[in-house]
Amino acid sequence: MNTTSVANTGKGSSGAGLEKATFGTGCFWCTEAMFEQLDGVSAAVSGYAGGKNANPTYKEVCTGETGHAECVEVTYDPAKITYAQLLEAFFRSHDPTSLNRQGADVGTQYRSVIFYHNDEQKQLAEKYKKDLNEAKAYDKAIVTEISPAPTFYVAEDYHQDYFAHNPDQAYCAFVIAPKLDKFKKVFKDKLKTNQVAGH
Repeated sequence: MNTTSVANTGKGSSGAGLEKATFGTGCFWCTEAMFEQLDGVSAAVSGYAGGKNANPTYKEVCTGETGHAECVEVTYDPAKITYAQLLEAFFRSHDPTSLNRQGADVGTQYRSVIFYHNDEQKQLAEKYKKDLNEAKAYDKAIVTEISPAPTFYVAEDYHQDYFAHNPDQAYCAFVIAPKLDKFKKVFKDKLKTNQVAGH
């Protein structure tokens, strides 16, 4: 299945008052499942960004040779959830000190990355990273890449809402579900009020 290219148009591109944020925390199935829980997030779409060729396929990205990161484009309402709160969710949902890997997932496609859409996002991301490093919040230095948002390529249909559609699949049951449970406990005050279990 071909992927679809989506050009970044910056603030307010998803409707009145809505903004975009793009994050990579390793496998995009995990990233998407977590961000979808947050109140104020209207969409979280799995895809690829930051590589050298247009319209990459999952198979190509998995080789690690295209330079793309598996990431999620988040559409959110800043009146309900701020970019700073999204950054908190980003940094607390994965290991930002691990270079090009998250758990058993290894390769540049699994890098920790923030693709900023405007100067405000850039400044907030850089300050958050700097503050965490100075506070020695982690045992090692944060290696998260902070780069301007390139073209975002929507992943194949079967990757969208993957956890919701495949909760019993081994990776979902043993990797995503425990991370999601932990995420919900940490961010219980920021979750959507009528969350369907496991979604």
